[in-house]
Amino acid sequence: MPGLEENEQVWTEGWDWSERGEEWSRWWGGSEAMWAGALLPRIHSFVPTGTILEIAPGYGRWTQYLKGVCERLVIVDLAANCIEYCKDRFATATNIEYHVNDGRSLDMVADGSVDLAFSFDSLVHAEAAVLAAYLEQLASKLKPDGVAFLHHSNLGSYRRAAAVSNRTPRRLLRPLVRRGVLVDLYAWRANDVTAEWFAAECDRAGLVCVTQELLSWEWGHYMIDTLSTVTRPGSRWARPRVTTRSPFFRWEGRRMARLYARSSFH
Repeated sequence: MPGLEENEQVWTEGWDWSERGEEWSRWWGGSEAMWAGALLPRIHSFVPTGTILEIAPGYGRWTQYLKGVCERLVIVDLAANCIEYCKDRFATATNIEYHVNDGRSLDMVADGSVDLAFSFDSLVHAEAAVLAAYLEQLASKLKPDGVAFLHHSNLGSYRRAAAVSNRTPRRLLRPLVRRGVLVDLYAWRANDVTAEWFAAECDRAGLVCVTQELLSWEWGHYMIDTLSTVTRPGSRWARPRVTTRSPFFRWEGRRMARLYARSSFH
């Protein structure tokens, strides 16, 4: 399971950022296609808005779109190199604030200041203790009607399947993952996080988890990821939790990639 130290080492020293993280959107036809086809439709009710907090932006794959749908964008990342790169990449943007944190603290964000907290394709690598720390703080950082849209692991729901993958010889694992037979360990998801645990942790933090979408990722039908929408009690968005299952999210990506190649997104 990736811990804080391992995450910091990988994203600071171990990863080749020459593609600026765009390689992770390739199966969707690129980041623009993924933003238009997967992300914006899921957060459209919350943007444009005043202040957005982006947790773990990396090299700004989603920052490039978020900065255009808010008055103020605060980005926070564990990796100092990511924040430095974003400062250079978005040097002409006047509405972005940049912060390096310890991988779990939001002390630099004022209480009651955030309209939308956003994190996609980053906190899937965060273990339960990190997510719990962020949720505890978001309970005070969000405005009364503020919302958090957070992408996190659900690999903990497949402990037996993950154990089988772990026991499979490496020469056989990747082909079987690509065929959807075995759960994808290459996605490097936290194995102690589940959607149910996350919803319960929201309650403990004084938040309300209103929607959860369980979805597959690049390979196979195992729903190892979750998109959770969280708000404060009494918010205009607060309601009983609705859970949906998207075992064919990867097919959405393949279809969007085909459409993107023939569309006006370029």
